[in-house]
Amino acid sequence: MNREFGSRRKGEGEMNREFGSRRKEEGDVNRDLGSRRKAEGDMNRDLGSRRKAEGDMNRDMGSRIKGEGDMMKRKKEKAKAIYEGWMVRYGRRKIGKSYLHMRYFVLEPRLLAYYKRKPQDNMVPLKTLVIDANCRVEDRGLKTHHGHMVYVLCVYNKKDKYHQLTMAAFNIQEALMWKEKIELVIDQQHDSLSASGNKALASCESGVDSGKNAFSSDQESVNSLEDEDEGNRGLARRMTRGNGPSDSIVDWIHEPDLGHSNQNIIQQVFSRKHWRLIRCQNGLRIFEELLEVDYLPRSFSRAMKAVGVVDATCEAIFELVMSMDGTRFEWDCTFQYGSLVEEVDGHTAILYHRLQLDWFPIRFVWPRDLCYVRYWRRNDDGSYVVLLQSREHANCDRQPGFVRAQIESGGFKISPLKSRNGRSRSQVQHLMQIDLKGWGVGYIPSFQQHCLLRMLSSVAGLREFFSQTDQIHTVPRIPVMVNMTRSSSSKKDQKSQEINVHPGPSLDPILAGSRQSILLDEDSDDDDDYQIPEAIPEIPAGKHLMELAAVDWLKDTKRMDNVARRVGCVAQVASEKGLFSLIINLQIPGSTNYSMVFYFVMKQLVPESLLQRFVDGDDEFRNSRFKLIPSVPKGSWIVRQSIGSSPCLLGKAVDCTYIRRPKYLEIDVDIGSSTVANGVLGLVLGVVTSLVVDMAFLIQANTSEELPEQLIGAVRVSHLELSSAMISGLDNSPDDSIH
Repeated sequence: MNREFGSRRKGEGEMNREFGSRRKEEGDVNRDLGSRRKAEGDMNRDLGSRRKAEGDMNRDMGSRIKGEGDMMKRKKEKAKAIYEGWMVRYGRRKIGKSYLHMRYFVLEPRLLAYYKRKPQDNMVPLKTLVIDANCRVEDRGLKTHHGHMVYVLCVYNKKDKYHQLTMAAFNIQEALMWKEKIELVIDQQHDSLSASGNKALASCESGVDSGKNAFSSDQESVNSLEDEDEGNRGLARRMTRGNGPSDSIVDWIHEPDLGHSNQNIIQQVFSRKHWRLIRCQNGLRIFEELLEVDYLPRSFSRAMKAVGVVDATCEAIFELVMSMDGTRFEWDCTFQYGSLVEEVDGHTAILYHRLQLDWFPIRFVWPRDLCYVRYWRRNDDGSYVVLLQSREHANCDRQPGFVRAQIESGGFKISPLKSRNGRSRSQVQHLMQIDLKGWGVGYIPSFQQHCLLRMLSSVAGLREFFSQTDQIHTVPRIPVMVNMTRSSSSKKDQKSQEINVHPGPSLDPILAGSRQSILLDEDSDDDDDYQIPEAIPEIPAGKHLMELAAVDWLKDTKRMDNVARRVGCVAQVASEKGLFSLIINLQIPGSTNYSMVFYFVMKQLVPESLLQRFVDGDDEFRNSRFKLIPSVPKGSWIVRQSIGSSPCLLGKAVDCTYIRRPKYLEIDVDIGSSTVANGVLGLVLGVVTSLVVDMAFLIQANTSEELPEQLIGAVRVSHLELSSAMISGLDNSPDDSIH
């Protein structure tokens, strides 16, 4: 048993020796594998070191690329700005005081912003205004702040009265430059909408074919904006003439625009027949007005005007003419003293002016002074108009030792001429019709003529002022006006004034009439809304498209919109007979609201015609094409000269609401939306019973394919009586109806 047990142990020992040999062999294999793993690890460490070096290089390169990207981004953002520079932030605080702040304005393709200082990096602007096709630029004119005068612009969105931004410049050239740049951005936005407008036109056509109501803006009523610092009634799109002249101011300047038709040329020739050259003096042509009467009352004077050429820009001459400080002594030999009595708005002011006539070396006659309304505007061709008209004012009493003369009509017109030898040239017209009052006027005829010629000689003074300097012909300073101070009077007079307070003639006619201007000029600023690729030849107009069916003269306590919904109106009767109607509703604001409604009818619209495209187009297309041509065959000379006969794009001048229905299109022309158009009524309504006014409506042709232009229709309004208006009765009519 022991030997067997020993044999087993011996066998197990041999097995253990064999197992140990195997373990030894496996250990040798593992040592070889470890050596290999160690070699691979060394290789991986070397590769990691290389990868780390490459990563460092990539990070360095990324930093460089990022820096270059930031530089390119900054350059791109800087190049994105269309115009930038320092301007004045003008406004009025809640307590009523105005303020001026220097701010840095930046104009981008869709944004106008201003900063407290020149922007750097990612500086946040103080205020921004998004520029789109609904934005407008209004010239607010001159504003006075502590004796300093600035030219104010207001950029606003007509769809939202709270979106507006007021800026100002210390010279009119800079203000005009900003206005031009902003209008260019607005026009670009208009152009960008042209493609979408064509799509809207196609959708409108399909909507009309299916008998459904087409898209229109009849449900949208855009309220006119209020001035930040004054209670102006509205803002006209991109106007440069302010609220218009007072109804007391004779707008002798206005002449028809050239280039529209032969009728304008004939009208201009007719306008020149009122003047006759009487002499040439000191390089000036002196004209006298021709009147249709053989006898003039002793107190009535003929109008005279001087015409000359000044080697300067219109802006430089205008700023000099507007000044009432020491610089006026250098070119106006009749100026003694001037001051501001009241600033009505940016384009209208009441001034006090003392004349230095020097008719006789000894004080043979009393000196003269003036109190007058001054209104100015800038026309489409770059010319400036300054109108003068005497006006009584409670804060401008008659001064002791002075005879108060009266300006019946007068002012300046400064028109640009072609430059010669690199020098800017302008034509200056100075008209004056003045009654100097006093005994000398009636008994010494030479007194009136001498004084009038001295006043007209200021044109020669302007010419010599600019000819004697080699510098740029601009006035670098702001015209400063000192507020009028009433002269001291006796205690008895002061006591009488305290007991019996007379406000004098109310300024309401000025505040309301200052909205008056030439309605016909309002289409001028939109000539660049579209570009005509080719010259349009003159082609005689075709036959009118529609017949005038009826005219309604309505009145109500509120503005009358959508008059076609009146039960039994002409549009409904025409619809029942299968006729198409175009209703033009001229809305006249006031304490009593009036509407003059013209109904034009035709059998049916001609497919693809300009009229059909206008009827079924969008509002942008309609506003750019709807034109009015007025004429005053019978009326006072003042009214005829003020209105003229130039065409006007109504959609650009005032707010027009278009109401499209299957059988009619109504155009509500809100005259009250434009202070300029509204002001014309101040002149016309006062003498409307003696007027004969012709109005022709048409769709403007912009390409040769759309010629000849055809009138929609025309109407004559003769000796209209306000009392003949009928109550509209719209309150009893349904809100809307489809016929």
